[in-house]
Amino acid sequence: MITAPGCYDGLTARLGEEAGFECAYMTGFGTAASLLGRPDVGLLTLSEMVDNVRRITQAIGIPLIADMDTGYGNPINVIRAVQLYEQAGVAGFHLEDQVTPKRCGHMEGKQVIPMSDAVAKIRAAVRARMPFARLCGGQ
Repeated sequence: MITAPGCYDGLTARLGEEAGFECAYMTGFGTAASLLGRPDVGLLTLSEMVDNVRRITQAIGIPLIADMDTGYGNPINVIRAVQLYEQAGVAGFHLEDQVTPKRCGHMEGKQVIPMSDAVAKIRAAVRARMPFARLCGGQ
């Protein structure tokens, strides 16, 4: 089990790091609330979330796990999202199985996609992963 404080920007991530946590978690709801003043209902784009991942990873020296919402579309979009998140320095992410438009996990009215669609997205994410050696700076 990983215990990671929720953060939404570089400052909140640094506070978690300074408090002794070994990992941070970028919350989608916190990111949407801090950037837009709105709930996490799919209003933020992939590029906005990647930019936030990049700002946070540059501010801390501990791994970051990030909310990747629904992968921003179909399995092809998931591949691109994984690659962009990894290029921005994320150590891990979670992928939601909700229909579009999505709702934050703690809000009512969520609906999930069919199992076969969720499996296709997970398979796409696994195929898109950067080899571990490259993530760690190796060849």
